[in-house]
Parts: sequence; structure tokens; C-alpha cells
Amino acid sequence: MPTHQKGKPGAGDSSATSRFFRTSICPDATLSVAQRAAAIEQHINHINRYKDKETTIRAKGSREKLRDEVTENESSSSGEVDAEKEYLWLNTSSIDSETPLLSLTPDTQPILTTTTLTTTTTNHAATSSTTSQVSSPYSSLSQSAPSQFATIATTKRRPSPSFESPSATEVSSAGFVSSVLSFANAPFHTDTKPITTSKPDPLVLSPPGPEPVSSAVLPAPNESPTRGTWPNLPNPNMAPQKLKTMTDDSNIDGVVAMPRLEDLLRHPEDLDKIPALKAEYSRKKTEVDAQLREGLRDQLETVQRSISQLTEGQRHVLKTRDELQGIDKLCAESQGTVGDFSQIDKLARIQRNFEATIMMKKGLEGFHTDLAEVERLLREDDQDLENQPNLLSAHMAISRLRDFRDEAMDQIRKAQDSSSETTLVEWFQGLDSVIEWFDDHLGTAIMNLIPLVQTDNRSMVVRLALVLMNEEKNDAKVRALQEAQKDHKALASRFKSMNLGPKTVRGYKENFLKSIELYAQSQFEKSKEAFLDDPDKLEKSFKWFFNDLFTVKQGMQSLMPKKWKIYKVYTNIYHRMMRDWLLEFVNDPELPTATMLAIIHWSDKYYKKMEKLGWKQSDLVPNVLDDREGELVRDWRNLIIKALDEWMERMFTTDKKSFLERDTDALDTNADGYFRTKTLGDMWRMIHEQIMAASSSDRTDVTEGVIDAMFRALKTRQTTWQTVLDEECARYKTPTAEQSEGLQQLQDWLIAVANDQIACIDDNDEASGQLGYLTRFKGAFEPLVTPKYLASRANMELDNLRDGYVDLSTHCISLFIELIFTVDFRTTLPDFFTPKWYGEFAVKRMISTFEDYMTDYSAVLHPSLTDILIEELSDELLVRYLSSIRNKGAKFRRQDPFTDKFKDDILTIFGFFQKFPDAFAATIKDRWRVVDWLVRLLEAEKGAGVVAVYEAFKTEYWDLQLSWVEAVLRSRDDFERSMVSAVKAKAAELYVERGVETIMGKVR
Repeated sequence: MPTHQKGKPGAGDSSATSRFFRTSICPDATLSVAQRAAAIEQHINHINRYKDKETTIRAKGSREKLRDEVTENESSSSGEVDAEKEYLWLNTSSIDSETPLLSLTPDTQPILTTTTLTTTTTNHAATSSTTSQVSSPYSSLSQSAPSQFATIATTKRRPSPSFESPSATEVSSAGFVSSVLSFANAPFHTDTKPITTSKPDPLVLSPPGPEPVSSAVLPAPNESPTRGTWPNLPNPNMAPQKLKTMTDDSNIDGVVAMPRLEDLLRHPEDLDKIPALKAEYSRKKTEVDAQLREGLRDQLETVQRSISQLTEGQRHVLKTRDELQGIDKLCAESQGTVGDFSQIDKLARIQRNFEATIMMKKGLEGFHTDLAEVERLLREDDQDLENQPNLLSAHMAISRLRDFRDEAMDQIRKAQDSSSETTLVEWFQGLDSVIEWFDDHLGTAIMNLIPLVQTDNRSMVVRLALVLMNEEKNDAKVRALQEAQKDHKALASRFKSMNLGPKTVRGYKENFLKSIELYAQSQFEKSKEAFLDDPDKLEKSFKWFFNDLFTVKQGMQSLMPKKWKIYKVYTNIYHRMMRDWLLEFVNDPELPTATMLAIIHWSDKYYKKMEKLGWKQSDLVPNVLDDREGELVRDWRNLIIKALDEWMERMFTTDKKSFLERDTDALDTNADGYFRTKTLGDMWRMIHEQIMAASSSDRTDVTEGVIDAMFRALKTRQTTWQTVLDEECARYKTPTAEQSEGLQQLQDWLIAVANDQIACIDDNDEASGQLGYLTRFKGAFEPLVTPKYLASRANMELDNLRDGYVDLSTHCISLFIELIFTVDFRTTLPDFFTPKWYGEFAVKRMISTFEDYMTDYSAVLHPSLTDILIEELSDELLVRYLSSIRNKGAKFRRQDPFTDKFKDDILTIFGFFQKFPDAFAATIKDRWRVVDWLVRLLEAEKGAGVVAVYEAFKTEYWDLQLSWVEAVLRSRDDFERSMVSAVKAKAAELYVERGVETIMGKVR
């Protein structure tokens, strides 16, 4: 007899039944089957014996008394507490004792029998003189602690006095509620820690029926324990703690917070509040009672359900244990009955090995014949690759040959016969080429799967699916066997069925998915070429993408196994490849703007088309642009802004270089003959193109961002031009011979730049009939932005730009005039009001110079700047004329005809400016009246006369400088210091209201 058959195994002998049992099932099982059956019978008899012995301890009167005491009076006397405790313990000690039953497994902990729904309390310390053993999974619930639900009728939990439990478990027939709660409160069977110091809590048993239960020990009514889990009960091993009353604790769930009575009744007049407080407390009490009744009802249902589940689980465990023991017994008996079992088993193995050898011999002999037949089938399919009528036959034959080869090679490797293994390898070497041949046929069919469906070749598609499905099943078996051998190698080797069939994973299903990708990849490459040639044709280049998915949805799903979910497989593969294809462009730092814009627009179109195919955007994960639409839009906007800034900088660099080199070729004239810079028109055309590029994104935020960048660039161009012009003109304050040669070119540039600014804002160009560049700029972007942006920002920026163009053009004219006075009149102005002034005609020479300049530049200067030029010439001449009073040697003697000389100069000047009647009548004539005040200061009598003239002068020109008046007085030949003192005294006491700046504000 084999070793494992020696002796009849006992029911609890785990070593003898290791084939069917694991020690983890019942680690403490030492009883025989008969003993356990007797224990079960004893357990059932005990249940029947006490089923009708239920008694109810009526404690309703005492419970109502305690509740009234808590409601009406906040504190109780110590005597009442002792009386209450005594009453409670009398109730608990009146329980009849009963010896507990043993479980089927030898557990050392006492057992609480709860089938009769009675309340049981046990002093665990009495039975814990030795350390408790680990409880069996099938033992009854331990009764190591009294019920934690015994606070139903009380509102406070009080510590128990010293108490010695009876040596045996005392059992009393209690009410239904207390019985169920006592059972549910028993500790887990995994709780093996002995308890030696715990004291039982006070226990009041309630009659049957829904009664209030303290919410501190009940879960929320809407929280029901899940199947197979215990409610979250208090630890019975913990020392009991006092619960806070309703009046001083508002944090306990289910308890209504109420203010303290001692806080409410502080003054005699507060006694009037007692009826209202009583009514409020009664209302709160009613609410709490209703909550507690509801919680108790839910808890009872949960406990009953848990008891039923535990009982059913224990029954199944015991039944399974008995069945396994019976199987083990039958096995042992059958082996002992047949005396020559070992010889029979040996002969059976010999027969099986002989049959396997015969089969192996036949397989080896017919291998090449079968292989030739497969080759014939494949040759026939070569002639009709579109249909491949022999696909299934060839696959079945090749599968048999592969399985046979794998089995033969596996056996020879186990035999460790290298020479025979080499022979077999040579014998089977023709199979690999045939497999490759078949794989080529299969791959061709897979690569043309979409066209096959489109041409309605349903037979070919179904046969292909059958091949793949069969290979998928074989691969699943191989993987399962490999996992089983990995975890249970010895067990797997004992079963012949686990060692038959395919030995390796062939991966046809995985190759099928890869072929889908390869087919799509070739299509994506074609789309890439078309997209790079013309980004606007992106949608057209992906027409195949949606046609393929539509073909799979309509024609392929019904031809493939449903569990493959072939439509979802195709969609996921195509979507992932689309995402990778797009991100390849997005991640390119040199991505052209047109390409980026097409990709931004493609995202929305893609999801709309996929929605028509039945896929929501949330189903297509990850996002086709990796949730980078916002980033792409910002990049697109930044690309436009970058191009704009580069253009503006490049054009201004060209203009600056030409300006500094005085390159007149960089200047041009328009159709009216006005000087212009050649880059002005190019700049505004470029701006218009960038606006159109921004608008092509169909996003107002992009357009508005680009327009903001244009505002910044245009303002920067204004300030940069002004800085360059100022720096260059400042060099002529001390002119050299070389500078004088380039003066005319500099003045030409000043006129051209001034004309450019007017061209930007001039909307009344009657000659050309065109609007200004700035107005056309507004018209280009106005339809593309929101009304809010236009009103809150764009209009303000346009006004600032318009003012800037006016200021820059005026500044150019001012610099032009300043150059005239700095260079042309450098030697003339110092002679004013000196003795030479009387004998020369300096003003006439200056007017002659003015006439020459006007002759040269009136034709090339924008008409709107001509009046500005005349006014600026007049103002500058007047300021220089009046400021000449400070010239060295300027002196007015009483006998000199300075009055006549002043009159002659004014007439000469007016003679020139009267050629421009509009400007002369509007401003020039009135401003030159200030010369009359100069003459009056020079002619006034010393003392009061001078003061009176000054007062009148100051009243009319509020910004008259006192230093200039002092210089005029000092130029008189009869000057006395008292004259200045009198004027200063008058200036100190004179108050003049400030107004618009006058010409005297420029005279220092």
C-alpha cells in the first residue's frame, strides 16, 4: 500500500488528508466526526428545550421615572443613584443560569447561544485564568462582555459597582429587543485578548416594542451594514464612560442641543419662562424619542439580517466540512478495498504510455505528408488571396502540426536527450516556413480587412474572425496553464489534461491589432503629405478616417465576435493614432502658422464628425490635442504678435538707418507730390494681413490680443521716431561744416515723417479721396472684436494713437523751424537791439529765408501742416525776437529811434505772414501785439509809470516772466534799481487768474 494509505485517517488528522484539506480551514480541529455529530445534536436539543422559556422583565415604570427625573431636574441625589444601580443589578442577577454549549471546534472561550433571543451576561474574568486560544472561524459568538445596547431606558450611563459574576452563564428569558441587542453586541470571533478587569455596564431590560435608544450607541438610521460585515459597535472591553446629558452636550449625533437651565433661570423674573421652557423641552423630547424609535427599528432589522447571514454561513461551512470528510473517507476505503490497486495503476500507466508512443510514431511518420497537404492548400490560396477558400482548413492542419511538434519537443526536452532533440528539430524544420507562409496570407487578409468589408466579402471576414478567435482561446489556455504551473507546478504536473494542447502563446490576436495600426499608419502618412502641401485640405485628407470607422460600425460588427467590441477597438486605435499624429505637429517648434491654425480648427470638426459616428467627446480618451487647445491658441496668437513685432522692428531699423545716412532714396512722394517714407504703406499692409490672420482663428480673444499688440507697436514706433529725431537735431545746436552739408536732407526727412503722421489720421484728403490709415485700421478689426472691447479699450487706444500722430507731426515741424533758427539765423539774432540793429535789415533777411523755405517745401508738405508751419514760424520768431532783449550790448537810449525800428520790423514781418490770411487773422496778428507792451515798458516813466504798465501787462498775460521784465528795464539807458524794486513789490501784491498759456510763457 502506498505511504499515504497507511492507517485510516481520523476526521481531525490534517496530515492524513492534505490532499483535500488545508490547515487554515480549522487549525484547532481535534474531534472526530462522531463527536462533532453528537455536539450538533446536543446543540439542537438545547435550542428546542429553551425555545418556550422566554420571560420578560418589566422595567417600564422605573425607566419612565428616570426619564422624568432627567427632564425636570438636572441633578439627582447620590441616594437615588445608588437605588437605581441596585435596581439595575437586581434585574441582571435574576437571570437563570445555564451551562453553555460547546462548539464543534474546541474553542476555549465561552459561547453565547442566541437562537432563543435571550439576554446573556458573562464575567469573562472568571474563565480567563489561562490565555485564550484563537477562536475558530466556525465557533459561536463569544460572550466576553455585556451588551452595549443596555442603555435604552436611561439617558446617562453610570459606572457599575464592584460585581462578581456567577461562575456559570446566567440566562434569563428577556424581551425581544434586549435579547437581539445582547446577541448583536457580542465581540468578534477574532477578539482573542483575555479580559480580566472589565466591569459590566448597568443593564435595564425593556419590554418588546419600539422604545427610544440612545443615539450614542446606534448608527445613523440610513446607514445599514453591508453584507458580511459587523456594525461599528463600541468595544465591550473598554471601561464604561458617562454620557453627557442633553442639556450640556450638543455634539452627540441625534441629541438636540439645549441651553443649560442654570443659564436660563438666573433672575426671579425668569420664573415666568418655566411654562415656555417646559413646552420647549417636551417638544424636543418628542423629537428625540421619534428619532430613537426610528434608529432602533433600523438597528433591529440590521441585527436580524446579520444573524440570519451568520447562521446561514455557519451552516454552509459545516456542510462543506462534512462533505470533504466523506470524500476523504471514501478515498481511503476504496484504496484499502482493492488489494492490488498499485499493480492495476502501474499497468494502466504502461498502457497509456504505449498508446502515446504509438500516436507519436504515427504523427512522426505522417508529419511530412500532412505538411505537404498544407502547402497544397496554401498554393491554391495564392491564386485567390482575396477569398482564400482554404483558410480554415490550412489553419486547422497547421494548428495540429504545431501542437504535435510542441508536444514532441517538450517530451524530448524532459528526457534530456540532446541527440534525439537535434533529430527532431531537423525533422520539423519544414514547418516554420509553412507557418510563415500561412501568416503572410493571414496578414494580407487583415491588412485588407476594411476593403473586404467594403466589397461585401463577408465570407472571408467571418473565416478570418474564426481563425483569430480560435487562436485567442488557445493563447488564453496557454497563459492560464503558465500561471497555474508558476503557482502550483507540482499539482499541475499530475493532471494530463493540463499538459496537452498548445505550449506557447502565438499572439495572433495581438498581431491583428498591430495590423490595424499598420494599415492606418500608411493612410496617416498619405494624409501628412497632403496636409503639408495644403493645410487648408486637412479635412479632405482625412476622409478615409471616418469612412473606415463607418465601415466597421455598419459592416464589420456583425461579422466579429461581440466580446471583441471591434468598433470600439478600431475607434480607440484610430483616435490614439490621430492624437499622436496631431501632437507630432504641435510639438514641432518650427510649426508654420498656417499649419497650427488648421490644427486648431480641426479639433472641433473632428469631435463633431465622431459624434455623428456615435462617440461623445468624453468617450474619446485622451483628448485629441491633449487638452492643449488653449495653449495652441495662445501660441497662435503669440506667433502673429511675434511676426508683427519682427516686421515693425525690421522696418524701423531700415528707416532709422536711412535717416541717419540721409538717404533720400528711402523717401518717396505720393500721387500729390508730398514727401513720404517708403515703408509707411508696407507697414499698414502688413498690419492688415496680420489682422486677417488673427481673424482666421474665429476667436475674438486671439484677435483682441493681436490688436492690443498692434496698438503697442504703433505707439512704440511713435516714441522711437521722436527720440531718434531729437537726438539727431540736438547735434545741430553746435553745427559743423559737415553737418551743414546734410541739413537739407535732414529737413527733408522731418517733412516726410511729419507727412507720414498726417497720412495716418487724415480722413479728409479730398485730393486722393481715401481715408487715413488709422481709420482703415479700425474698420478692419472692428467686426472681429466684441463691442465691449471696442468701447472699453479699442476706442481709447485709437484716440491716443491719433493724438500721438498729431503731436509727432507738430514736433517734426517744430524741429524743422528750430533748425532754421539754429543754423540759418545763428549770426543774425545776437545783433538784435544792439547798435547794429538800427543800421541793418536783419528782419528782412530772415523773412527772405522764410520765403525761400516756403517756396521749397510748400509743394511737398501736407496742406494741413502748412498752417502749423506758419504759426510755428511766427511763434518762434516772436519768442526769439523778445528774448533778444538779453543780447549782449542790447540798450535802448531815449534819443535812439527804437520805436520806429520796432514798427519797421513788425511791418516787415506782417508783410510776410499776411500771405497766409487764415493763420494771420486767427493767431499771428494778435500774438505780435505783445511787442507793443515791450515798447510801452521801454517808454514808460520811471516809478509809477513803469509799475502801471507792468500791472496792465501782467493782467493781460498772466504767465509774464518777472525776469524778462527786469531784463527789459535794465536795457533802458535810464535804468534805476528802484524801478525793479517797485515792479517786484507790485508783482508780490498782484493776483492774476491763471488761464491758457500765452506766448509770454515761452519767453524767458
